[in-house]
Amino acid sequence: MLAPVASPLLAHGASWPIAGASDDAQRIVRWASGTRDHQGLPFVVVDKPRASIHVFSAGAQWLASAPVLLGSARGDRSVPDIGTRPLSQIRPEERTTPAGRFATEPGRNLRGDDIVWIDYETAVSLHRVRSVSAAERRQQRLASATTADRRISYGCINAPEAFYNAHIAPLLGAGPGVAYVLPDTEPFATFFIAASAYS
Repeated sequence: MLAPVASPLLAHGASWPIAGASDDAQRIVRWASGTRDHQGLPFVVVDKPRASIHVFSAGAQWLASAPVLLGSARGDRSVPDIGTRPLSQIRPEERTTPAGRFATEPGRNLRGDDIVWIDYETAVSLHRVRSVSAAERRQQRLASATTADRRISYGCINAPEAFYNAHIAPLLGAGPGVAYVLPDTEPFATFFIAASAYS
């Protein structure tokens, strides 16, 4: 299981790939750094099959990794009008975290909390874990070693608060960035055709 927060000493002394990083996560990092696809911006790789996130500096240096909560429904595409609907009108099968390459930007949610927009049009963001209802047990799910337990959100990516404060807010929360969200139902090449042949 990935540690919720990587210590500064580990982050500076360790190198990528880390234990637990999937082959596709490693492939996208090699491609993004090798081709400079991230355009000199900090970036994250969200590994949906492993329900984890990996954070990289603008220089493509691995900084830290953590478990995350994802959309409760498996699927790699968002319903076109989902960003305009209240949560109460989003059906269970529509609660997906979309896959692909996204240009991120800092923002605020309706409560005024700072977040990182992954896809503004579909209202998908990366933010600190927060409870919608106590019955969801989001903190306990985040700590689970079972990836299926981490499928609970309406589509947003929920990161541990301390991890977000230490590694997300100072980078993607302070300016533009890139998010690579790996698919969990469609082939990797559907979203990352150029990276699929990168070894």
